[in-house]
Amino acid sequence: MTAGFGPPGAAGAASGISVLIVEDDPVAAAAHTLYVEREPGFRAVGTVHSCADALRFLERARAAGTPVGLTLLDLYLPDGHGLQLCRTLRAAGHTTDVIAVTSARDLAMVRQAVSAGVVQYLLKPFSAAALHDRLERYARYRDSLGRTGEAIGQDEVDQALALLRTPERTALPKGLSAPTLDTIVGVLREAATGLSAAAAGAAAGVSRITARRYLEHLVDTGLAVREPQYGSVGRPELCYRWKAGDGPAGRRA
Repeated sequence: MTAGFGPPGAAGAASGISVLIVEDDPVAAAAHTLYVEREPGFRAVGTVHSCADALRFLERARAAGTPVGLTLLDLYLPDGHGLQLCRTLRAAGHTTDVIAVTSARDLAMVRQAVSAGVVQYLLKPFSAAALHDRLERYARYRDSLGRTGEAIGQDEVDQALALLRTPERTALPKGLSAPTLDTIVGVLREAATGLSAAAAGAAAGVSRITARRYLEHLVDTGLAVREPQYGSVGRPELCYRWKAGDGPAGRRA
């Protein structure tokens, strides 16, 4: 079901950068919407779950005189690829900027995203702080280019574009590190079946307790699921698996 479909009404006249969330996972879409609504200077004007609905939303918003300023775009959608949607939007004259919000880690995909006009590329899983950082930088970039007139020189152009870059690592919850998270993600994605925290820890070279913290983080961010595995006797063991469709052979690989 498409939420918030149609161009913004009274909210469209409100101040702030309008944001469309394009995400097929309802849980992730709701989280992204909440993050945007909490960000000063931004307002979520709609949430859609497919390429076709995103295109219709943007067309209606433009026709209503309230074009969307920014689109948070998942790259793998039920009816097509987000980068193809970007190309379609540019061909149709849409000027909405795009931040890719995706689990796609292929560097070739990153290059394609840049060529398709994506201004930021944010990898799942990410924290609210990471999205806050991207949105804040984007707002400063918009402000720096929103003035009338011409650039004084190359330095002014360079400074505006530099505002979109994030040299520091994406913020993770306290005690978690990006290299270990990448290792746990790799172990989980390659597993044919669900893994216990002990099994994931052994494969990643960390303790069961450490592995459980990273696995729970992946569950919290919607990239993994937690399910009980019943044996012949005793209490069921919790196992974790990469979310359906996100595995090595899935659509998000």
